[in-house]
Amino acid sequence: MNNAAIGSPLQRIFLEALVLCVFAAVVGISLNYQLIFNAFSGKTVAVPTVAVVAVPDVASDNAAPIAPLPFPVELDELESLLAAGAVLVDARSASAYRQEHLSGAVSLPFAEVESKLDNFKQQVDLKRTLIAYCSGYGCPDSFDLGVILLQAGYAEVLVYEGGEPEWRAAGLPLVGGD
Repeated sequence: MNNAAIGSPLQRIFLEALVLCVFAAVVGISLNYQLIFNAFSGKTVAVPTVAVVAVPDVASDNAAPIAPLPFPVELDELESLLAAGAVLVDARSASAYRQEHLSGAVSLPFAEVESKLDNFKQQVDLKRTLIAYCSGYGCPDSFDLGVILLQAGYAEVLVYEGGEPEWRAAGLPLVGGD
């Protein structure tokens, strides 16, 4: 038998591995095309109906009570949420809020949440749905504020990750002042 016609075993193994990888990639992409499309278009992915995380307790080796996390919400969902009575919460600085903010939003700067949370709780009922936002997808303040608001007793807290930049790009109204 001629070795040149058969090829080396290493070449055959490499070719088989390549075929398997291409097949796996095609199957993976075909099953997750919407997830991939959302990732490249800057949208969030679908979330489970309940998002929780177990926080380890340092004093003992047991897990502490499960802490809820805020859910992301898309721009196209905001209109119906706001019509149902949800409250927009601006997590940006007070000066950024005064300059421009989403129409109808209230200010609760993440950097000042410790000093302003009690006053906020007196003004906004714990049963209201809250939608926290900040300066867009790279800004973690809205998510962090959402966690604090959930810990403070608010039942439903969402995070609008697109924030002020996506709102502006969509041509929706921004207002200035307090």
